Amino acid sequence: IVQVPHDVKVTVRAAGGVVWRRAGPRVEVLVVHRPRYDDWSLPKGKLEPGESFEQAARREVAEEVGVAVELGDELPSARYLDRKGRPKVVRYWSMRVVGDAPWRPTAEVDARRWVALDEAEDLLTYPHDRLLVRGLRDLAG
Repeated sequence: IVQVPHDVKVTVRAAGGVVWRRAGPRVEVLVVHRPRYDDWSLPKGKLEPGESFEQAARREVAEEVGVAVELGDELPSARYLDRKGRPKVVRYWSMRVVGDAPWRPTAEVDARRWVALDEAEDLLTYPHDRLLVRGLRDLAG
């Protein structure tokens, strides 16, 4: 166990992504509702000990929304202070769905919704999430 002085703020590390699929001619993204914050966001979560950012991104998406994904391009990271005042970095990837599993609401994520790219921008709570979806829209053409 490493003792960290109380005045040192350890950076919280998290990972997630913009999960997408083709639905006919349009591209849809998967967004989640978190009841604790009453927000709509992209799936993400903290790294577990010894886990890489990429591993955490895949695991968090599987846990939160019940899909298996293939990581694509890395997208811009978010850096901010979390609710406890700690520095936090979240790395994101474009994630194409490659498998689906049964999904049930949890205390952490009580709803998931597939939405068209334009609708996602209107639904998402946070500016950085909207920026990531906009970037995917530009890539998708």
